[in-house]
Amino acid sequence: MCFMRVITGSARGRRLETLEGEDVRPTTDRIKEAVFSIIQFETEGRNFLDLFAGSGQMGIEALSRGAKSASFVDNAKKSLETVKRNLKAVKLENSAKVFAMDFHSFLSMNSQRFDIAFLDPPYRTGMLQDALELVVDAMNDTGVIIAENPLDEEILSNYGDFVLDRQYRYGKIKITTFRHKDFQR
Repeated sequence: MCFMRVITGSARGRRLETLEGEDVRPTTDRIKEAVFSIIQFETEGRNFLDLFAGSGQMGIEALSRGAKSASFVDNAKKSLETVKRNLKAVKLENSAKVFAMDFHSFLSMNSQRFDIAFLDPPYRTGMLQDALELVVDAMNDTGVIIAENPLDEEILSNYGDFVLDRQYRYGKIKITTFRHKDFQR
């Protein structure tokens, strides 16, 4: 079992479990810090979607930084068990909802609107592109969609009314933000 830490906020410094194995690729602390630097003034009081939750560390970081709620979606039983243990360990389970389903099922049945969506699916599977197509319907117009993917994986410059805002490179990884065309920075 590997561990990561919550960077800042109410659960600062608390250890989070992460999963090990070839199918699992936790977001590194460097990338996590970068993501939350990008949205540092947009997290408090907002609804956060951790769509391919894994260990749940991104949604937990958002809750620690004052997000109103976080929804964790994953279809892997081990991941969901880890998310639940991590939420309990940092005492943030009251602000969280955990969904045991794939992203497509969740986005098809979801009626909640989100301010921030973080998407980090398995690389080079086409899931990111499919999820980006669908997640726009779950977003508030003032929200931001954040995608993590490898540099060599292509994504479009717009999905519905959400258009590419910025891209950041971190080694072999890129972080892309999408914002509604009427709410560009």
